Amino acid sequence: MSPLSSTADTETGGAAVDELRQSVLDRLTDELGDAVVGHELRPGDDLWVRIATDAWRSAGLAVRQSGCEYFCFLSALDWMPSPYGKGEDDPTEPPPERSTETKQGVAGGETRFQVFARVVDPRRHVGLTMKVDVPDDTMTVESWSNVYAGANWHERETWEMFGIRFAGHPDLRHMYLPTSFEGHPLRKDFPLLARIIKPWPGIVDVEPMPADADGEEEGES
Repeated sequence: MSPLSSTADTETGGAAVDELRQSVLDRLTDELGDAVVGHELRPGDDLWVRIATDAWRSAGLAVRQSGCEYFCFLSALDWMPSPYGKGEDDPTEPPPERSTETKQGVAGGETRFQVFARVVDPRRHVGLTMKVDVPDDTMTVESWSNVYAGANWHERETWEMFGIRFAGHPDLRHMYLPTSFEGHPLRKDFPLLARIIKPWPGIVDVEPMPADADGEEEGES
């Protein structure tokens, strides 16, 4: 798959540069200053920027005013390792040992939950992923619903599935679950009983091929 635009050049001496994405990062840093608390720029590939929690809405306004008028999506990340393992684990085998340490991904982080959003400048054919730490005590960040209209439903879904509130959102209410439903299904510690009883993708249903008298499975050569 080829990129939408060729934004990476190679400096004499070797190091790859990406003037377009670097200009996006520089402008955002100039406007927000210390509120840009982390970033990762991969030349010719993508740009991630982590924003201070109290500057989340300001960051949305800044990138929109800089040309990123297209809102792709918004959701959340739960970096806590699942206490239930993985659905593809073989239930007939002892569970493998896994790290229980919470490790945030690209551009770092300091909290278990992060909200992230993708925006694109359709004229320059460049986009970036923005991330923000969600405080563990309040589980609240500012809403983008009055910055990008498309964020409205995405924030409702994120509130419903992760329990993250968006200050300033006009109508946080359920989209998929009954109003009496308790819990947030996309949190790593939410027990998906159907998966516990019958691990996806149904390893317990796999049956061996019929064997012939010599102990070889039919169809083998």
